[in-house]
Formats: sequence, structure tokens, C-alpha cells
Amino acid sequence: MKNAIILHGTANTPDGNWFRWLESELKKQGYEVWVPQLPDSEMPNAQKYNQLLLSSGFDYNEKTIMVGHSSGAVAILNLLQELPEQVRIKAAFLVGAFKGPLGKETRSELFPKPFDFAKIKDHCSEFIFIHSDNDPYCPLSDAEFLAEQLGGKLEIKKGQGHFNLETGPQYKRFPYLLELINQETSVK
Repeated sequence: MKNAIILHGTANTPDGNWFRWLESELKKQGYEVWVPQLPDSEMPNAQKYNQLLLSSGFDYNEKTIMVGHSSGAVAILNLLQELPEQVRIKAAFLVGAFKGPLGKETRSELFPKPFDFAKIKDHCSEFIFIHSDNDPYCPLSDAEFLAEQLGGKLEIKKGQGHFNLETGPQYKRFPYLLELINQETSVK
């Protein structure tokens, strides 16, 4: 069964930005989709997130795609690092990802230990990073670093900020992301 998980960012909800729109579009394509409310999202915590995501009964398998925005993208990296050894997913789409707490105490619990990139790669076939050249929160250099470490593709969009409603009302939807998902999932 092809399925998808969509993780929102810091101090957001499943109803924010483009998350419900993407859920609806993926369901139209036959995906089973889960968009969980991450606990205490104003203070993202890898351990709390993994506890929810690993105890949910969600079927992580070779047809699974994961989509994360901002700290939700970081949550995906933490989750991949903790999946059972034999589990491998199809693809991770990481929008506005970052590699450290960005000088904010509220982000420190997202990084309880250094990423084990080899272990993360063992659990995912494809990594696609989507980043803007003017993201006000997450440096492009972080996405470049993560893409390099994971052998991922990096899609850089001009002038799109943090791909959220703060950038503009167009981010109630995210057709470009859906296009990338369709390209990657139809290739293999």
C-alpha cells in the first residue's frame, strides 16, 4: 500500500500552510495519508516526535513517502535514523530543512545527537530537498550540506521564502512539490 506522512513545522499544525491541500491531492492518487499533530510543536523534540511516529501503527514500507516542512523535515531525518533495521521507504521530501538549532534554544531538542547519515540513508531510497534562495529562517547552506551528506537532490527556488503563508497566500497549495513527488515516485 502506498502511503505518505506529512509533518508540519515549529508552532504549526496539520491545518497550516499547504499540508491539507497536499494530503487531499495525494489521496486522489491513491495514497493513504497521515498528517499528525506533532506534540508541543512550539518546542520541537525529536524524542517526543519519534515516540508518536513509531508507536502509531503507521506502516513504513518501500512505497512510503515522507514530506516534512522546516522542523518537520528535521523530524523526518530523526525518524529515519530510528526506524527498525529492515525498514526502507521510497522517498523523503524535505522542505526548508536545517542541520542545527539555528541559535535557538527552542530547537535544541530536535538535535539530541549528531545525525548518523549512513543509517539515515539505509532507510530511504531518495532524498529531495526543496529550498529557497531567500529563506529567512533556514540557510541554504544547511540544505546544501544535508543534500550532500545524503546523496540527495537539491531543488532551489528563487524568492520563495520559507514556503509558507508568511511568504504569501499561494502557499495554501504547493503544486511544485506535488510535481516533484509525482516525478520521483513514477520514475522507480
